[in-house]
Amino acid sequence: MNDTVRGTVEMSAAMAILGTIGWFVVMSGQPIMDVVFWRCAFGAVTLLIICACLGLLRGRLPPRVIGLAALGGAAIVINWLLLFSAFSRASISIATAVYNTQPFMLVGFGALFFAERLTLTKLTWLAIAFAGMVLIVEATPDAGDVGTNYFAGIVMALAAAFFWAVAAIVTKKLKGTPPHLIALIQVCVGVVMLAPFAHLSRLPADPWSWAMLATLGIVHTGLMYILMYGAIQKLPTHLQGSLSFIYPVVAILVDVVAFGHRLHLSQVAGAAAILVAAAGMNLGWSLWKSKPVTASPEPVK
Repeated sequence: MNDTVRGTVEMSAAMAILGTIGWFVVMSGQPIMDVVFWRCAFGAVTLLIICACLGLLRGRLPPRVIGLAALGGAAIVINWLLLFSAFSRASISIATAVYNTQPFMLVGFGALFFAERLTLTKLTWLAIAFAGMVLIVEATPDAGDVGTNYFAGIVMALAAAFFWAVAAIVTKKLKGTPPHLIALIQVCVGVVMLAPFAHLSRLPADPWSWAMLATLGIVHTGLMYILMYGAIQKLPTHLQGSLSFIYPVVAILVDVVAFGHRLHLSQVAGAAAILVAAAGMNLGWSLWKSKPVTASPEPVK
């Protein structure tokens, strides 16, 4: 099996695992704060073992690296809290679709803080995603299909995407640091952040809840990171981007099969618009014929 095939299998498995996370969150039956705390705790133990086996715990990290990784960890933890909270309000399908506005958050950060140019193609993809958001927000879902506050769930999913983009920007500053070690620092930050708020005096009493929480930490954090980072080392960027859309597809299928949530036509159209626009942004699809550049030596971004 060559590297590309192996990387494709690893990335596909990682995204499929990630797509089932909503089911485990809901079926754990635990408060979201506790779910994220135990995900971080089980994930920290798993990643500590992985880092030790890979020899990544030798030597010292510069304080700057630890500080940036911790900052990214805080953003990731807030991201998980918001996204998991959105599941019970706007359904897993809608929350996941809205959450995939992440590429546009990154484009916005790039324009604001790094003077990156907004091309006509990027603005068009952004407009398509925004139109999809409007369709989703204006939909009137059946009362049995969502939780207590549909609009709040959409806002939470958008905020989760924002904090994911913050974490991604911070992580870019850590180029050269082993990603497994970054992930370990991030989940350790989560444990410290959430310990004062988790209900540690009222632990889950049934094995089912513990199984759900352990799976979120061991499989959806430890194993998923191993598969994803292994794939990133083997695959070209365009293939990574295309395979990442297995995640929302699996999440939507899980929501339909496991919970019987059916999207209205306008919600389907809105979710499809967001996912297509995100794919176009991630994969660099061009909507316009670019004119030959003669005056400037700089490549078009």
